Amino acid sequence: MTDRIRIVEVGPRDGLQSRSDSPSGKMLPLESRIEWIEKLIGSGVEEIEAGAFVREDRVPAMAGSAEVFEHFRDRHDVRLWALIPNLKGWQLADAAGASNFAFFTSVSEGFSLHNTGHSLQQSRQAFDEIVAARGSAPLRGYLSCCFGCPYDGEIEARQVLEAALQLHGAGADEIVISDTTGIATADGVTRVVETVAEEIPLEILSLHLHDTHGSAVDCARAGLETGIRSFDGSAGGLGGCPFAPGAMGNIATEDLLLLMHQQGYSTPIDGAALMQSSLWLEGELGETLPARALGDLRN
Repeated sequence: MTDRIRIVEVGPRDGLQSRSDSPSGKMLPLESRIEWIEKLIGSGVEEIEAGAFVREDRVPAMAGSAEVFEHFRDRHDVRLWALIPNLKGWQLADAAGASNFAFFTSVSEGFSLHNTGHSLQQSRQAFDEIVAARGSAPLRGYLSCCFGCPYDGEIEARQVLEAALQLHGAGADEIVISDTTGIATADGVTRVVETVAEEIPLEILSLHLHDTHGSAVDCARAGLETGIRSFDGSAGGLGGCPFAPGAMGNIATEDLLLLMHQQGYSTPIDGAALMQSSLWLEGELGETLPARALGDLRN
């Protein structure tokens, strides 16, 4: 396996999507979203999930995603991913200039119904419509609740494999094994990844972790040990899911970088520049971000 780690920065989408203008945290204005992405690119981040084409009444923090993609339409030094739930989302993203797409579905029926209002069968029909429309554009497939569901409870590793096989067989270029609420353990990551890798190549698997219980770095280490070389991270540890009760921030990109470098792996990201961009973001949001590496910098 390669010693180079791929990190997809999801802060501008997953990090911001659960925010609202309330005492618990304000939304980031469109101009600041664009400036943050510029800073991330400047720190060497090569792939960014820059927005979501979803219902703005349900996820108001993602309003303006079309403007974000239109702003970066002619940039060739970064790959921007657009999160889409259905064909309409794909059409809106495509019109805004997006050329890389991420579709989200679930292993769990309960979460699918709460997240999108669609059953798993309806979700997979929507995916088929996107595959038929997207041509040769890259398409990631997110599988939510791979380690347990706040609505349906325990999820077996074989359920994740079956869902991954369906998604890959239908046309997903990449499968993102996702810990939506941060309940994964290192042993659970090992078990799920090893089970999925029995029938799907490790090279097209990615790991998406949340740090609700402070175990995300250990889970990432377990992913490395099982052969995963692609991870999602959110700068500063910003994030959460508006439809998963208890879902706290994503694993911080800074903490992922520290782990990778400690383990002898390389990334294209300048960690110092990335941390400076996260400190800038703290000022924009008016709050302290949870990334452990930022705490070390402040001290």
